[in-house]
Amino acid sequence: MLGQVALAGGVVLALVIASVLFKRIRGGSADQRRSRKRHREAQEREPPIDIGDVEEVAIREFTDHHSGERRAVGKIEGFVVFVEDIPDHCEPTDVLRIKVLSFNRGQTSATATCLETV
Repeated sequence: MLGQVALAGGVVLALVIASVLFKRIRGGSADQRRSRKRHREAQEREPPIDIGDVEEVAIREFTDHHSGERRAVGKIEGFVVFVEDIPDHCEPTDVLRIKVLSFNRGQTSATATCLETV
C-alpha cells in the first residue's frame, strides 16, 4: 500500500515537472509569447514619430525613472513614449501635448517633455 502511494506521488511529481518543462520549451504562456512577438516587431519597425515632433498622448500609467523622477507613459501608434516634466495633478487618461526629445538606443521607445495638459 505504501509503495502504491509513493508510486502515485512520483507520477504526479513527474507530470508536474513535465508540464513545467513543456511550457519552457514552448516559450511560456500564450500571453508571454504574444508579448515577445510584439516586442520583436517593435524593434524591427521605424518609430512613428521624429525628434522635435509635437504630439498629443494620453497617460496610460506612471513610472519612476532611475533618476527618481516620475514619468508618464503613453503610446503613439503602439510606440512607447516616456514623458518627463509632467504636472503633479496629472492622472492616467489625462491628455498631454508633448515634444519628442530623444529615442532609446534601439529606437523602441522615446523620451518627451510635457508642454501642457490638454
